[in-house]
Amino acid sequence: MAFQGKKLINDPNDVVTEYIEGLVETYPGLQYLDGFPEVKVVLRADVSSGSYDKVAVICGGGSGHEPAHSGFVGDGMLTAAVCGDVFASPPVDSILSGIRAVTGSKGCLLIVTNYTGDRLNFGLAAEQAKSEGYNIETVIVGDDCALQPQQGLPGRRGLAGTVLVNKVAGAAAAAGLSLADVAAEAKHASELVGTMGVALSVCTRPGQVTSDRLGPGKMELGLGIHGEPGAAVVDLQPVHAVLSHILKQILSKETNYVPISSGNRVVLMVNGLGGTPIMELMIAAGKAVTKLQLEHGLAVERVYTGSFMTSLDMAGYSVSIMRADQAILQRLDARTMAPCWPVGVSAKLAPSKIPVPLPPHTTKSDEALTRPKELSVEGHILEAAIEAAAEAVIDLEDTLNDLDGKVGDGDCGSTMFRGAATILEDMRSYYPLNDAAETINEIGASIRRVMGGTSGIIYDIFCKAAYAKLKESSRQVTSKQWADALEASIAAVSKYGGARAGYRTLLDALLPASAVLQERLNAGDDPCTAFLLSSEAAVSGAESTQHMQAQAGRSTYVSVDILASVPDPGAMAAAAWYKAAALAVESKHKCL
Repeated sequence: MAFQGKKLINDPNDVVTEYIEGLVETYPGLQYLDGFPEVKVVLRADVSSGSYDKVAVICGGGSGHEPAHSGFVGDGMLTAAVCGDVFASPPVDSILSGIRAVTGSKGCLLIVTNYTGDRLNFGLAAEQAKSEGYNIETVIVGDDCALQPQQGLPGRRGLAGTVLVNKVAGAAAAAGLSLADVAAEAKHASELVGTMGVALSVCTRPGQVTSDRLGPGKMELGLGIHGEPGAAVVDLQPVHAVLSHILKQILSKETNYVPISSGNRVVLMVNGLGGTPIMELMIAAGKAVTKLQLEHGLAVERVYTGSFMTSLDMAGYSVSIMRADQAILQRLDARTMAPCWPVGVSAKLAPSKIPVPLPPHTTKSDEALTRPKELSVEGHILEAAIEAAAEAVIDLEDTLNDLDGKVGDGDCGSTMFRGAATILEDMRSYYPLNDAAETINEIGASIRRVMGGTSGIIYDIFCKAAYAKLKESSRQVTSKQWADALEASIAAVSKYGGARAGYRTLLDALLPASAVLQERLNAGDDPCTAFLLSSEAAVSGAESTQHMQAQAGRSTYVSVDILASVPDPGAMAAAAWYKAAALAVESKHKCL
């Protein structure tokens, strides 16, 4: 039976910013950028981009995994960490702010965990930073060993092994190496580490109910760090049996995920997932060392035990094994001021608690926009469509969260709600509704400001592509031009996200809608009729995802049986706003 999770917090929406405030008050060597709540970047208090003479190393991702990654900011490790909302990738603008704040002449290495949202947001930020003259390299970390190699886009998930990669990269940067050499060492380290976890409970997101997916006497092997289902749910077993399975899976010659053989030197990390007593972690560490030595013939050179990359309050732990030669050990042993690295030293810098200003950055589109005093006919119709679409998404918040809780991390509804609510607020304030292209561009800006994770960047890309297509036309946009803009948006999402028809994503709602819309308009149908018919195709397409095997996003890691119980929440959200917009356009046309 699900129940409301108990948390010692204030407003669930403020947990990340309040965490950062507490972090920098606790550790004098850390500071944050003055950009709350949109920009959440923790950085070294002694670094500024104008004078920093070493390679900057930045990592980041959704919050809820503390101390990763903000707790590993410090001399000898990370230069900055970019924090998203809970379990949501940080937006592009936050990542760019972090890059601009700490990157000097030697450039910046971005260490990215292998999740779709992180790859997209950090990738787009890297490209933007390069266009601004920054020297950027990126290393993707995917150390998950729980699942069998599979087809599709996502690949191995980034887990606690990322922390070891961060340490190697940070030590290399502190030693004065070039960007190319720091990136090479980080990439090499990422190829030497494998991780697998076990959990006794799922995590509880702030302000949401606790899932009852794991019943009494059960545990889950190979689950992800966002609460998504793992490889298998099994009966509770003693720790020696659990560790035997985990170590065998990581070191499997069948998958060959990590190049570790008998006689190699290794480093062991036992990582608590947030709700595991130190006693249980130490028991696991002691047993793991013995098994690695006696059963696998490995020389365990270092053991790191504690909470490094958590999943809020999840009970359980992950085990990471890294092959370690003398060069790797030298980097892991190197001095660091990062407060949560287990061999870090105390910081001696005096605290400075006035937030660091955001780096100045201007664009050509910084001119103020205002809502027209009088709306044109097209402006009234566009306003009605936007309002109906946003309200449809808002009404579906709980339903989408429930669907996503079964196949993902349970936040689809909350993420879409934030975007929809902000769109409504911004539309009533300043959207230039008589200019369709600029309005779509501003919708993208609203989404980018508040929607983290994969959904935010996907819809931002969607709006940017539509804006570019609509700008080719006159201010009064025809129905055919709207259809072409939808087609261009879908193509852009597919290009950058990699998904196609049948991948169990929002495209499975939008692709059939676009096809029907083009077909009916070309056949000479009334635009309102064509729009309505295409919305029915969107709904049918979304519902059909219940019978698809996911090939993109976190649902890729979920079993076919679980996926078959629900449609894709992202596709259902897209169908909902699309249909609501179609109905609103028809209704408004009758009134005007």
